[in-house]
Amino acid sequence: MQTSSDRHEYPSHWEADVVLRDGGTARIRPITVDDAERLVSFYEQVSDESKYYRFFAPYPRLSAKDVHRFTHHDFVDRVGLAATVGGEFIATVRYDRINADGRAASAPADEAEVAFLVQDAHQGRGVASALLEHIAAVARERDIRRFAAEVLPANTKMIKVFTDAGYQQKRHFEDGVVRLEFDLEPTDRSLAVQRAREQRAEARSVQRLLAPGSVAVVGAGRAPGGVGRSVLDNLREAGFTGRLYAVNKALQEKELDGVPAHRSVRDIAEPVDLAVVAVPAPFVPEVVAECGEHGVQGLVVVSAGYAESGPAGRERQRALVRQARTYGMRIIGPNAFGVINTSPEVRLNASLAPEMPRPGRIGLFAQSGAIGIALLSRLHRRGGGVTGVTGVSTFVSSGNRADVSGNDVLQYWYDDPDTDVALMYLESIGNPRKFTRLARRTAAAKPLVVVQGARHAAAPQGHAVRATRLPHATVSALLRQAGVIRVDTITELVDAGLLLARQPLPAGPRVAILGNSESLGLLTFDACLAEGLRPLPPLDLTTAASAEDFHRALTKALADDRCDAVVVTAIPAVGETSAQDAALAQALRSASASAPAKPVLVVHVELGGLAEALSAAASTAPQAASTAPGAQAPRPAERPATVVSGPPEASPRLIPAYPAAERAVRALGEAVKYAQWRREAADPGKVPEYEDIDEKGAAEQIDELLSRGSGLTLGPEDACVLLGRYGIDVHRALPAPTPDEAAAAARTLGYPVALKTTAPHLRHRADLGGVRLDLTDEAQLRWAYTELTDLFGTPEVLRPVVQSMAPRGVDTVVRAVIDPAAGAVLSFGLAGAASELLGDTAHRLVPVTDRDASSLVRSIRTAPLLFGWRGSAPVDTVALEELMLRVSRLVDDHPEVVAVSLEPVVVAPRGLSVLGATVRLARAPVRDDLGPRTLPVV
Repeated sequence: MQTSSDRHEYPSHWEADVVLRDGGTARIRPITVDDAERLVSFYEQVSDESKYYRFFAPYPRLSAKDVHRFTHHDFVDRVGLAATVGGEFIATVRYDRINADGRAASAPADEAEVAFLVQDAHQGRGVASALLEHIAAVARERDIRRFAAEVLPANTKMIKVFTDAGYQQKRHFEDGVVRLEFDLEPTDRSLAVQRAREQRAEARSVQRLLAPGSVAVVGAGRAPGGVGRSVLDNLREAGFTGRLYAVNKALQEKELDGVPAHRSVRDIAEPVDLAVVAVPAPFVPEVVAECGEHGVQGLVVVSAGYAESGPAGRERQRALVRQARTYGMRIIGPNAFGVINTSPEVRLNASLAPEMPRPGRIGLFAQSGAIGIALLSRLHRRGGGVTGVTGVSTFVSSGNRADVSGNDVLQYWYDDPDTDVALMYLESIGNPRKFTRLARRTAAAKPLVVVQGARHAAAPQGHAVRATRLPHATVSALLRQAGVIRVDTITELVDAGLLLARQPLPAGPRVAILGNSESLGLLTFDACLAEGLRPLPPLDLTTAASAEDFHRALTKALADDRCDAVVVTAIPAVGETSAQDAALAQALRSASASAPAKPVLVVHVELGGLAEALSAAASTAPQAASTAPGAQAPRPAERPATVVSGPPEASPRLIPAYPAAERAVRALGEAVKYAQWRREAADPGKVPEYEDIDEKGAAEQIDELLSRGSGLTLGPEDACVLLGRYGIDVHRALPAPTPDEAAAAARTLGYPVALKTTAPHLRHRADLGGVRLDLTDEAQLRWAYTELTDLFGTPEVLRPVVQSMAPRGVDTVVRAVIDPAAGAVLSFGLAGAASELLGDTAHRLVPVTDRDASSLVRSIRTAPLLFGWRGSAPVDTVALEELMLRVSRLVDDHPEVVAVSLEPVVVAPRGLSVLGATVRLARAPVRDDLGPRTLPVV
């Protein structure tokens, strides 16, 4: 329990767990009056040199006055933060608000002096950089806009902390001291620096879990069987290259099957990097304490009985994470299946998988143990056992993912040289905004394929996730915008993963089809059309085709400039032998080597031998044949795994085989779309500037409106004024509570006019008859008014309005909404049934670039209606794109604008008309992606 001091209550929201540069964790929290002893103990462990750098003079110990000053803060003008591990200080930072003369001050003074002290044993871990991020965020919260720091020239480490932070700064030298001044407003560079540090730290924290030098299995029993003993046996049989220990309180033996055995982690004389915890949940806290005190770096908790079991288990899970972070440890789990690293330097199988996967270049992440087993099994079976570049590099099954999540593993895979393709099974996305950012960066370097479970139900009970108001289809669209290859099943996940790991990306959608079955070729042709590909007429080689015929045909197809990819279809010949399979596979591999930039896929019907032969890689040469004619091909378990140490292009050209044309073509279609995204991502476009935007005026209007209260839906006049400041003109709609007032409104606007109801049950429902158009004079207007009130009710119910007529065109709808989890999203579709009934709506994350806006217009299925479908006049899509860019700018510039709906937007051949607008304001939601680095709160 922290004690508040001086003027303000203890700011518990400043507490945070952070990942440091070496992958360990630390707790950052405000310093209070209760910390006097901790501060003194910390200072005693700091070297005389570090003390000199801090105080510019020998300062061997803190006086009672110093201790009081450094532990008593008002949390406004004087703030101190500490980084702790195991409850003890390892570093401190403080600021004191000052005026222009450098003296202590209070608000409105907006400058503060900042100073750090890091224990020597923890220097170089990035502690000071993390503390600077957090103390800067605290200062901004307290209306401090600038930091000043005085540093001795010899203190190069601290100077580097400031200069590398990315803030705009001034630097000068006076009286033997370097004085640094820098603004605290985040810049593009400071955010880039922060995210680069985040990536390195989180990647390193996962690497420590996947490449430990020593592993202790806590809960390994004497007899075979049981969770702990199974993990121990799997580690031993995989050939783990590090030190391995068995731990169990009941053990009297010194060894278990040759593995050193101990009754406690504390009894192990050597360091332990990773502990696999497989004891009942009530005993886990004791194990965690033993591991933390022994200096264990990370935990894989396979024990169950946590959040998946209900509220009591959820609280037990929170306590587990808090306890582990206290010691600087990260956790995979609880309720985890385990982790695998097939690297020859590690050979780690700290999981319940009885077999070590063959080494390769596919990374796997699964939140479900059962799905993890299925993925490993399917990858093992496909192609007679996956070898070479199509095996597994690393595998993580996170269970309840209370700490380490898919985001952390993405950070690791991003620059992992052993992983070329990432496959993920997700049942929940805890931080969609961050996941989208990381996915976009990862997908620009290597394919990321995701299947999401629990799409139509709540996340599994063990997963603590923030709620999102966005439907699953919208989330999927946003992931695709970020370059994620979204598939629906784990079969499709494996299909796409094998193609992307084995073959180059296609340069376009043109597909050549050849094979020895006309029917199978036609099925493939139809499947290509269904996937939006452009197939060439299938080439039928007839059932008499030999391996040499396939070789010639494939070579010719690959040399054709009209072809971007080739699908080979094959059915078995009568009297098929393994030698014939091997010959055909050899012919296809040899031909594909002639065009290494074009992908080749095979659709086979019940050809077990061919699929296996296509994957065979007994040497490093693509043409190598491991099976002589007439010989029996080795079974997968007998074939040695090929370890590829170089880049994939130097590896054997392995051709993926599929048992159905639809599966092969679906995987190819995903590869084509991903390749197109990669090309477009190289030039993402720009967010245009518009000179007529009044950003300052809009901000002042929003502040004035919000002063009336939060959660405010603007009236028509206020909405029109706010939108007008961003160049969005809304057609005036004048209220018409009586026929006479309707006539007066029409005279004001000028004929022709429209008369329409705005009652909620009739709004935007022209199909119900609540709109009368092209009224050219007062007589027609009065007659329409009488007709509407006779049909639908009194004016009080209908709330009629009069609006000037807009040019004819296509009715569309443009919306923007800020989701608390995913961020700001811009949506577009045609008005009416197309978007409301059929869900034909496209989405993009804000801010939207000019390329995003162009693709957004063309992404909906009904887009042809905008471009002259069936002889109709094309509409002004350029004006439509500009409107969407202006709406994007509005919600990006002013996060208080939490929802905008423009409906209908009538897009004519020249120009457009916004006929209805709704704007909702609220206090700006917290942007956790712009603040200092933190681990999720448990």
